[in-house]
Amino acid sequence: MTDSAPGGTLERLRLLRACRSIAIVGLSANPHRPSHFAAVYMMAEGYRVIPVNPRENQILGVPCYASLREAPGPVEIVNIFREPSAVPAIVEEAIEIGAKAVWMQLGVIHEGAAARARAAGLDVVMDYCVKIEHARFSGGLSLLGLNAGVISSRRRT
Repeated sequence: MTDSAPGGTLERLRLLRACRSIAIVGLSANPHRPSHFAAVYMMAEGYRVIPVNPRENQILGVPCYASLREAPGPVEIVNIFREPSAVPAIVEEAIEIGAKAVWMQLGVIHEGAAARARAAGLDVVMDYCVKIEHARFSGGLSLLGLNAGVISSRRRT
């Protein structure tokens, strides 16, 4: 994939700069889950995060919705933290609510759903973490990993 290809580096950067509302489908209330960490980070960076999880009422102090159809708009990016088999139905909801993009997290790949989303005019990103990409573009990652100054090989004394 080239930098300017659909879902390429420049496309991901454009989406993260242009869009400020993200519905996270599969957001977990468990602070040890990757979806929770991504939501905390994106909220800290000024994004409006809309939790979508039918098993929760509230996550991170924000009302949680059972589906994208119930989520208050506008939803610009639909960030998917679900297994690939769940993606086609989520893409159909994203199209229905008028989302601008579907972003499938690391390990979430569904070519058929991606083609359907593109045919409906949505931008598509697959197999990338929204948090990692944002941090990479904004200087929050170093070549060796997180640039938080917290991770160290030094033994605690």
